[in-house]
Amino acid sequence: MAMCYNILDMLNTSRFLNKSSFFNTFCSVVLMLVSFNIFSQNSEHGARFELDKDIQMSTASYDSIKSKDSLNIQMKGTITDVCQAKGCWMKVNLADNNEVFVRFKDYGFFVPTDSAGKEVVINGLAFVEEMSVEDQRHYATDKGAGEEEIQKITQPKRTLHFEASGVRISER
Repeated sequence: MAMCYNILDMLNTSRFLNKSSFFNTFCSVVLMLVSFNIFSQNSEHGARFELDKDIQMSTASYDSIKSKDSLNIQMKGTITDVCQAKGCWMKVNLADNNEVFVRFKDYGFFVPTDSAGKEVVINGLAFVEEMSVEDQRHYATDKGAGEEEIQKITQPKRTLHFEASGVRISER
């Protein structure tokens, strides 16, 4: 703070500005710059990652995964659905019109609940899972499905899953 006052004394040949207004202006500019930096990174969630040259855009990589195996990859697609309770999961449609259910590593981060329709790159582990009736109903409830739709879920379902350590959502 003393440094700000010294700079003011050196620069202030007229007495239009007093030290407190200069300090307030200086702090406001710093706060705006910090805020801009925070909001410009709003599309990244979880751990930062470098984009691979060969980002997967289809579920072809799932063909090589056996039960209880996983594959560390990046995938690109369109977000079709997001947990409306808090953004703790999302569904991503890939280029081959297959959908991948995405959860976030260690429940450590979430995505905005209004992310549906945006392009996304996810980094992490791809795996296959049989989703129980109970879990399917839980996720349907999170999605906001009605009781009639929830009661139609009666069979376990083989699903393509992804545990994302990082997510990059396009701002388009």
